[in-house]
Amino acid sequence: MRRIPRFLAYVVQRYLRIFFKKSMDPLTYYAMVDRTMEQLPTRWEHWAREGDARTPAMNRQLAWSMAFVAGAVNAGGFLAVQHYTSHMTGVLSTMADSLALKDFGVLLYAFGMLMCFVVGAFVSTTLISYGKRHHWRGRYALAMVVEALLLLLFGYAGSRLEAREYLYTDAAVALLCFIMGLHNAVTTNISGAAVRTTHMTGTVTDIGIELSKLLYRNSSRLPASTRILADRARLRLLLLLAASFFLGGVSGAIGFRRLGFKVTVPLAIFLLVLAFRPLALELRIFLRHLRKDLHKTD
Repeated sequence: MRRIPRFLAYVVQRYLRIFFKKSMDPLTYYAMVDRTMEQLPTRWEHWAREGDARTPAMNRQLAWSMAFVAGAVNAGGFLAVQHYTSHMTGVLSTMADSLALKDFGVLLYAFGMLMCFVVGAFVSTTLISYGKRHHWRGRYALAMVVEALLLLLFGYAGSRLEAREYLYTDAAVALLCFIMGLHNAVTTNISGAAVRTTHMTGTVTDIGIELSKLLYRNSSRLPASTRILADRARLRLLLLLAASFFLGGVSGAIGFRRLGFKVTVPLAIFLLVLAFRPLALELRIFLRHLRKDLHKTD
């Protein structure tokens, strides 16, 4: 059995007890966390291989874990600030409606949400590009650490939001849009756009396309025609993305109702757990090179 850090087991035990409102055997918690850890993309290979170099299993693990977080942040964030901060299709539609109705206040507000999402994706990709140029194995993990810290910042500012101070509410909307842009850019870059986790319109459309191909009857009367075949592996990945986003949304909404802004703590810890191994490897490599440089100077 893989050894689980004590602090992680403690956090899981504490928050699940609050969530389910009943105590659970510590060994049950430990076994549950252990099984979950085996399904998480925690090895450095998960965050070093990009695009075609990734295996379908890597993309599946990336899809369920990151889509779950995106769904939780999106749904929990809606209960906090009354906005879906990953829904840029809706934001663009709001901008168009507001312009037509000459409601320039709403137009500027929606434009600000859009720009925060874009800046989040920009910052994430800049970090990744810089790491790629300098051969960092933990470049994607670094972006996730930034996201985790921003989630904790949002949770810390929760008391202000509970007082419904408009300045802080607007800042929270901007912060959540930035986080969603950053989050989606990580998965899009590493998977070569095969996995997108903060919006499901394209995913649901692709599910419909693959289901149509799967159920299409290829008549034997047309043997020379190209057969219509579904990409079953892609269909499984798409269904996993949609299900994980939905379950993350349910968990985020229920967690926010029961825990309030404390729900950002387990989400941030979850991201840090994913990022720990690649960053630890990067740190060891850095220290090794540093020792070599010191020996050379001596």
